[in-house]
This record gives sequence, structure tokens and C-alpha cells, in this order.
Amino acid sequence: MPQTRTTLSIDGMHCASCAAIITRKLAKTPGVAEANVNYAAAKGHILFDPAQASVDNLIEAVRKAGYDAHVASEADREGEKARREAEILRYRGKFFWGLLLSAPMVYFMAGSFFPSLPFVAALAPWMGIASLLLATPVQFWLGGGFYHSAWSALRMGTFNMDSLIAIGTSTAYVYSLFNVADHLRTEGTVIGKMHELYFEVAALLITFVLLGKWLEARAKGATSAAMQKLMGLQAKTARVEREGQTIDIAIEDVRIGDTVVVRPGEKIPVDGTVIRGLSSVDESMLTGESIPVEKKEGDKVFGATMNGNGSLTFRAEKIGKDTVLAQIIRFVEEAQGSKAPIQDFADWVSSWFVPAVLAAAVITLAVWLVLGATPTFALLAFVSVVVIACPCALGLATPTAIMVATGKGAELGILIRGGEPLEAAKHIDAVVFDKTGTLSKGKPEVTDVIVLTGGTQEEILRIAASLEQGSEHPLAESIVAHAKAKGTALSAAEGFAAIPGHGVEGSVGGERYYLGNRKLMAKIAIPMLDAEERMHRLEDDGKTAMLLADSNRILGIIAVADTLKETSAQAVEQLKKMHIDVWMITGDNARTARALAKQAGITNVLAEVLPEDKANEVKKLQAAGRRVAMVGDGINDSPALAQADLGIAMGSGTDTAMETGGIVLVKSDLRDVATAITLSRAAVGKIKQNMFFALFFNVIGIPIAARAFAFAGLVLRPELAGLAMAFSSVSVVTNSLLLKGFHPSRRNWASDIAPVIMTVGFTVLFFLFARIST
Repeated sequence: MPQTRTTLSIDGMHCASCAAIITRKLAKTPGVAEANVNYAAAKGHILFDPAQASVDNLIEAVRKAGYDAHVASEADREGEKARREAEILRYRGKFFWGLLLSAPMVYFMAGSFFPSLPFVAALAPWMGIASLLLATPVQFWLGGGFYHSAWSALRMGTFNMDSLIAIGTSTAYVYSLFNVADHLRTEGTVIGKMHELYFEVAALLITFVLLGKWLEARAKGATSAAMQKLMGLQAKTARVEREGQTIDIAIEDVRIGDTVVVRPGEKIPVDGTVIRGLSSVDESMLTGESIPVEKKEGDKVFGATMNGNGSLTFRAEKIGKDTVLAQIIRFVEEAQGSKAPIQDFADWVSSWFVPAVLAAAVITLAVWLVLGATPTFALLAFVSVVVIACPCALGLATPTAIMVATGKGAELGILIRGGEPLEAAKHIDAVVFDKTGTLSKGKPEVTDVIVLTGGTQEEILRIAASLEQGSEHPLAESIVAHAKAKGTALSAAEGFAAIPGHGVEGSVGGERYYLGNRKLMAKIAIPMLDAEERMHRLEDDGKTAMLLADSNRILGIIAVADTLKETSAQAVEQLKKMHIDVWMITGDNARTARALAKQAGITNVLAEVLPEDKANEVKKLQAAGRRVAMVGDGINDSPALAQADLGIAMGSGTDTAMETGGIVLVKSDLRDVATAITLSRAAVGKIKQNMFFALFFNVIGIPIAARAFAFAGLVLRPELAGLAMAFSSVSVVTNSLLLKGFHPSRRNWASDIAPVIMTVGFTVLFFLFARIST
């Protein structure tokens, strides 16, 4: 039985370590071949054997890890948006409650430094018990989620970020509680001045972490803004003709074959083919192309696009999950939940991070006690180290950048199908273009019909078109269309057979005929004679010449020309400026191929390549050390798309090519190849910046938190360490969000200068907090 892939929406994750715990639990479930949980997207992608595991087993595994899950579905998308908004409101509410309960304790703390503040003298005897009463709900009500998450991690035999928060705040709270009990034992009352109480440390620490969670949730919501925008494009109703009446129905009730009417200014509800009317349609929401497209009878229209000033009537052909918009949403969702190879480094660091931090904190405590520091000093250093460490920032580094980049790509009409192709695009140094339908328009026209041995042009065209009726090749379609335009009556071809890379054969009127290239003539042993010179002249003009022969001789030549797309030369020029070498690959003969390649500005030409050999040509380039992107649109391009380091499929191509390609160009504009690579470089650059910030934060933060620079007057109170930790996660997400300003033709200055500002900002922040603490 083949393996099945499913996506789960996961509730209850607090940090990147939670995602690692769930991933580990799912991976241990019998039948699961692959599991990846994305903290930023709150999704789990699982590949499993349905003979050994079910979706219910997977959900149960998530629950055993201490979280909740349900199957992600199209119907759940609005619910997911509501849950995300509810999460933001929940963290906001918890933060403000924490702030309200902690504020009096901040005043108490200030009063210990400035006894002359109003009411301090009167409140002094009550400060200890008041702090206990205020800190307790913060610790166990607002901070209850940290204990729950920490317990879930402990049951899995590991620690997560919430474990650090729970340990740090509990240490400060329990230590203070112990001092209250000691005061009660020695004084017989809880009223009076009690020293060494740090309830405000625990309360403020939880409050600041909740602030970070709130800001992080808001920022994470912004990373999926492109996704929400796509989902909001779908029309809600459709106007259809049924039983002689025109009625409005819900979009879900449209059936394939329905006749749909779209009035001026309305959204087109589903995909189909125009049967009446003339209008221009704005397809920018799908393709990113701002110029409206003229639509007439026989043209395709797509759901969610906006009709212009004319009325259109079309036949519904794709509905629901099969529409182009639904496919784009599915591609983007899968991409946003995927992992890039660079994420493996972050996962490895995160797996060791929390235990290493706990070890560092214990060592800090022991060293300060050995050096003769007071228990309070050593304990605060311990708590500071525990809470300042932030694997969340490292866990958010990759997925947030992927989410923003893939969303931005979708806005530009470029579907990047996951983290792997996104990262692969950065390293591309060679691009191979298929010719027909990719570099060229793929709609060739007959230019010459040449008689070589008896007969007439009409007879040559009639036989060739009769043979080609059974072929789906673009050249065949052009010959048949030309014959029909001439009014030529076609005959049935018997015993038709296509010979890949050579041509076709069949019987017309009881006579066996062959139509194809030189290889076909050589295969059936027909001499070329004076046909060769004619062929050369046609090919030098950039035309594809096909030979028509019977069993004994060549009867004539039919030449077809396929013109270059308007944007092909610009695309090649852009890639060359990026220091990327460009190849063209085609089954056409060398002369015709070189003529077209010259127009495009391509000097590397791979001609007369059989469909099955295209992948081998890609292999040869890879063997020479090149990182290859293959750009194609047909079924015969699929093996090469799969073989390449990066497959780029044209949106106008076959479904097979689009499914094989790691990147899909919705507009089929070759200039988007350069845009995709540029976006990839920007995204991978952001991921590396994020990882640097996450590691840099800890490299400079942990020593300060451990009070290693106390001799210079630099110490860091635990609550300020918690605030700094919250800022680190928010800064990583914010840095990723700067990718939303990406534009292929202009520099994103805000994104470029952000790393410098953040590096300086982090350093200043630490030293500022350290000075405040002293």
C-alpha cells in the first residue's frame, strides 16, 4: 500500500522546542516514515503507512506529547484564522493582567532604592505579604501554561524553552516564599520588613515573556498575511443558468458543466472556458501581472479573477479544490509548512541547547558560591542565565523566512513549493531552458510546403495533415490547423504510430507514409538526395523542416517556424548579469536550434536531444560541478525537471510538469526565473541573518546574565533578562517580515540595513539593561 501524507493543525505549542518534542513523538509512532512540525505555521506534516497507522493514531501521539491536533482542511482555514486571532488576544490579555498585578511590586522595588517615595514608609510593613499575594496568581494562573508545557517535555524525557521559564521563575518564587516562612517562624507574623524577597522578579519575568509571546503571535500572524489574502480572493456566490433560469447559488454548489454568467465588475467564481461574450479580465491576483487579459469565446478564465466592462458566459470546468486558486493555496500552504535543509542545523543546536543552558546555570551558581558570593547574588545569576537563553529565536529563524518568502512569491506569480527548492535556487549557477513552449511561444505555424518528387503542395499538405491528426505535438497541431485553414479535406490515417524524437508514420489511402526528421529517414533507409540543401536553407532561417516520404523516396518538405517569446531574450540577459550560465535544450536539429538560440542570446545549445535523454544532459552538467535549474513545460520535460537541482515549471504547461517542478511560474514569464532566484537569495540571506542573531544574542547575553562582568559593574536582573529574551524572538520574526518589501527591480534598503541596526541594537540593549540592573 502506498504511503499517505497528511497535515495536522497543532494547538498548544509555546516555542520551537515544542515542535521538536511533537516531531520526535510522531517519528516514534509505528508506520510514520517522516514527520515535520513547523512551529511558525502551527502545522505538522506527516508521511505514513496507512496499513500501520491512522490519522487518529497520529492525533493521539500529539495528545500524548501534551498538545492537541486535528486534521487541517480547506474548511478549517477560516477557523485557523480565528484561532490565531484568539491566541493573540489571549496573550494580550495575560500580559495586561500580568502588568496590572506586577506594577505595585515594581513600586515596592523602587521604594527599596528610594525610601523617600510617597507612601513607601507606610507600605513598608506590608510589602512582603502584598508581593506574595500579587505574585501568586501571576506565577500559577498566568504562568500555568509554562508549567504545563514543561511537564509535557519532561514526560518525553527532555526540556524546552518553557522548562527554562518554569525553573527560573519557580526558583525566584520558592526562594522568596522560603524567606516569608522563615520570617513567620522567627517573628511570628508575616507583617514587617522582610529582606531578600524576589516575588517581583518572578512576576515581571512571566509578564515580560507574555509580552514577547503576544508580539511574536502578532508577527507570526503577519507572516501568513499573503496566505490570508489568497484565501480571501475566492468569490462567495455564482450566477448559473439552470432549467432556463438564471439563479444565484453558493460557490460550493457549482457543478462541472454549469453555464456561469459573470456581469461587468464581478469576480469570476470558478475555472472554465468562455462560450459567449467579450471582456478584459484582471488576473493580477493570481499572476501578479497588472495588465488585464482580453477574453473571448474559447479562452480560459480562472476563479477569483476580476471581470472588466464586458459580460462573459462560460462553462464551469474546475471547481472546489481543483481550481487554479485552490491549487496555488495548496502549494503555498505546503511550502510554508516545509523545512529547508539549513533548518537541520537549527534543529541540531536546539536539541542540545536547553540542557546546555541548564548546565551553564548550575555551573554559574556553583562558581559564585565557591567564590564567596552571597546565596542571593548566586541565585539571581542562576535565574538570569536560565531565562535569557532563547532557542525560540533559533527555531523561528527558518520557518518565518520561508513563510514570508513563499507568500511574497505567490503575490508575484511564483509558486515556490517548499523550503528545499527555495534554498536550492540560491545555489543555481546554470539554467537549462527547453525550447518549444518555454523559450518559444509553442504555437508554430507552417511557413513553407515544398514539393520534391511529383505531386502538388496541396497533396503534400493533405497527406502530412492526415498523418498528424493523431499526434498531440505542437508541430503536428500547426500542420493540421494550416490544412484546415486552407480547406484541405483530410483522410483517416490507419496504423498511426508516433516515433519519439523522430516523427510519425501511418497509412493514408492504402499507402504507407513517414513524416519526420533526418533520423527517421535514416531509420527507414530513405536517401536524402537534394533534400539536404533545401533543409539547410530552411534551418538557417530558424525554421523546423520535416520530411514527408513514402516507402521509397522523399516526397516533400514542410517547414514550420516557432517564434521566440517576447520576454525570453530579457530573461536570458538578466540571468547572465547574475553570473548564471544559460543553455537551451531541444529535440530540434542543430541549425534551427542555433538560429532561435541566437535570437535569445544563448550560445550553449543542446540540440537533437531525444525526450528520454534530456535528464541525461542535465546529469552531465551536474557531473561537471554545476548546480542546474531546468525550465520546461511538457510531459517529456518531467524527468529532466526531476533530475535537476531545481525544476522550474511553466504555469501554462502540463499538470505533470507543474507537479514535478519545485517552482511554478504562474505567468509563464521567463523573467520570473531570475526573480525566483533573487527572492531565494534574499530569503536564505534572511535565514542566515536570523540564525546569526539568535546565536549572537546568546553568546553575548549568557555571560552578562552569569555576571561574568560583575567586576566592571555589569550585572543583569532576571526580569530584564526575560525582557531581552522576548525581544530576540520578536526581532527574528520582524527581520523575516522585511522580505515583504522584496521587489525584483529595486533594492530593499530596509531589509539591507536591518542586520546592522539589530546587531548594534542587541549590544546596546544588553549593556543598557546591565546598567539599569546595577
